[in-house]
Amino acid sequence: AELRAQPTKLVKILGESLVLYRDRSGQLGLIQDYCPHRGTSLIYGMPEDNGLRCPYHGWKFDGNGRCVDMPAEPKGHILRERIHIVNYPVEELGGLIFAYLGPSPAPLLPRWNILMMENLVKDENVFKEIGTVEVGCNWLQIMENSVDTIHREFLHYHFTNYVFERLGDEPIPVQRRQIEVAYEESRYGIVKRDLLEGGSYEDESWTVGQTLVFPNLIATGSRKAPVLQIRVPMDDITTRQYFYCCYIFPPDLEIPAQENVSYFDIPMPPPGKIDWQRFVSNVIQDVAIIASQGPIYDRSGERLGDSDQGINIYRKMLVREIGKVGHGEDPKNVFRNPEEIRCPVIPFGKSRGGSGPRFSHYGPASNGQMFSPFISHLRKQGVDFEKIFGRDLLVDRK
Repeated sequence: AELRAQPTKLVKILGESLVLYRDRSGQLGLIQDYCPHRGTSLIYGMPEDNGLRCPYHGWKFDGNGRCVDMPAEPKGHILRERIHIVNYPVEELGGLIFAYLGPSPAPLLPRWNILMMENLVKDENVFKEIGTVEVGCNWLQIMENSVDTIHREFLHYHFTNYVFERLGDEPIPVQRRQIEVAYEESRYGIVKRDLLEGGSYEDESWTVGQTLVFPNLIATGSRKAPVLQIRVPMDDITTRQYFYCCYIFPPDLEIPAQENVSYFDIPMPPPGKIDWQRFVSNVIQDVAIIASQGPIYDRSGERLGDSDQGINIYRKMLVREIGKVGHGEDPKNVFRNPEEIRCPVIPFGKSRGGSGPRFSHYGPASNGQMFSPFISHLRKQGVDFEKIFGRDLLVDRK
């Protein structure tokens, strides 16, 4: 959707400044952000059929980084054959554009089930949107938060109730505390299992659990409102986080027609500034707390306890998989076989968090949806989110 409104976009991935574009033939390209002629930024490039043309002197480049035209140079000039700019393969899937910045050959892009949900769910309405926020720290800190056992109850309940207190609102009762937590390695990463107060080992919080997809994805939400969180390292100290939200509505509910997957920004307050209204959101809480560890957290002074088993398991997996790459092997979730990428299933269980009038009024807000124009639109129409989605994670105020 973004590239249809503006066909060029500056992106930063793994410390590289690049330009993503869609040419007039509909092809995507990802190339270095400056023209090798005089250093002009290609963000101002003009899309043409099969390439992007620099606005300064007209040099044109295709998606493979080749210079295919130099208008001011003699036809067949040897200089054109010598010019080749940095480029990376890209692929569009489910409203997202994926890039591969590693060595050749590029692996295959898995068709994770949530990205293909409209093809998997019959007789129901599917709507997708993507929330995004920039986080001022290394990506690994965000991933370790995903396997941090205790923070959900303390940060997202106790601290939230403190936020409600500051806002003059009533607290939310802490429902179904975790009384046992287990982590285990799975085919795609790590599964976290919770035994909740009043529950049993037959509950989906234990049998299905929550999946971390190695190395930088985490499945949250619920079966009717699944969310895939994607953490993209922009550089060593900045991460772009995406919340790929999918809502499965009953067929009798009218929802806006969707030609493209829509985006919304999650507005972070400045570092160190506490905006109590925004701090109701789980996402704002997580980002603020994680970024407060510093751009690159020095772990040499930390003291881990028994409750930090998820962090230990993830770190060991990371070291092991990095070792594989060092020996020329593929790490976990690098796919080469077309049969393996057709629709690998990330499991989503029943929702298990808060409920009641706040949820019915605000909808599924724990993944940043309180900032979603789409959810706001449905809320104004009086949609009963609890009836549609069941009990889901909610931290929002009246």
